[in-house]
This record gives sequence, structure tokens and C-alpha cells, in this order.
Amino acid sequence: MARKKVEDELTKEMIVEEADRQFLQQDFQQVSMRAIAKALGCSHGAIYYHFQNKSDLFHAVIEKYFAVLNHYLDEALQENGLEGTKRVLLKYMEFGLNFQSQYELMFVKRDDFFDPLLQQAPNASYEKFSATLQALHSHQLKPVDIYATFMALHGFVLNHKGRVKHYEEAQQAAQNYCDYLVRALVY
Repeated sequence: MARKKVEDELTKEMIVEEADRQFLQQDFQQVSMRAIAKALGCSHGAIYYHFQNKSDLFHAVIEKYFAVLNHYLDEALQENGLEGTKRVLLKYMEFGLNFQSQYELMFVKRDDFFDPLLQQAPNASYEKFSATLQALHSHQLKPVDIYATFMALHGFVLNHKGRVKHYEEAQQAAQNYCDYLVRALVY
């Protein structure tokens, strides 16, 4: 009986999961398509069947986490104005502290090959954040206030990153900070 080609068995999801694991353990430059292929037990050509290059694969890994963050924003729309706003802010901090390494790759880490702030996904995520907050309120929020809130959340995550392992360890501080930010944003 003939064995199926690895390309037929290998899925994009399998490749993205392995790449995710390796990108979390090593810098972008240190991860190679060959190393990913070796870990998956296939040829590097099989990886190139699904992804043009390492950058394309890296973006697929990052998109997975933006999808999680965007899902949190969608969930907030189930709430009313203030409760929805609190949910957006708390979920953002929860995501950043529960996915610290991924958060760094998504928003912080820059090198010669990748600057997250020059990519579409972080900018689209911010736009969704802004639109979600606007949708939760009957009065128009000032764009500068939304941006300041976003940057304040970013600062909270970066301040706690590495100091706590999970959101639960900073939950009370996050709640207090959320209350402060809501007062500043809405009132």
C-alpha cells in the first residue's frame, strides 16, 4: 500500500502550531523553516507548499492571537455601555497577561525583519478596539481619549508582564485600573 505524501497529511494548522511553539522559544531570526519541518517530521518543501516564506508563516501565527483578542471585543458588544466598556478593558488586560509572549510578538517586539506596528493586524485590532468602544456608547467618545485608553492598557500589560504569570495574579489591580480608565474615558 502506497504511503500518502506528507504534503497531503500536513495541515496549515499543524504548521502554525509548531511555528507558534518555536517563535515563543526563540527569536524570529533563530527559527527556520527547516527546524519547523524537522519538528513536524516533513521536508521544508512541505512547509513551503502552505507558506511562501517564514514571514508569511509568522503572520499566520500572529493572526491566530489577534482572532482571540478580537473575539473578546465582539463579546463585549453583548453588554450595555459601561459594562461593555469595562469588559473590553478587562479582557484586553487579561489577554495581555495570559498571553504575555504572544502579546510581545503582536505589539512590542521589533527587529530588522518585523515591526508589529507596521503590520496590518495590530492596526486593525486597534481600529476594532476603537469601534467597539464607540458602539458601546450613545455619545461620541473622543478619538484621542480612546487612543490614550488603549495606550494606558498597553502600559498596564507591559508593567505587569513578567511580574505575574497569569491575569488572576493582577486581577484586583486590573479592576482598579479599569475603574479609573472608565471614569477618565466616559465622564
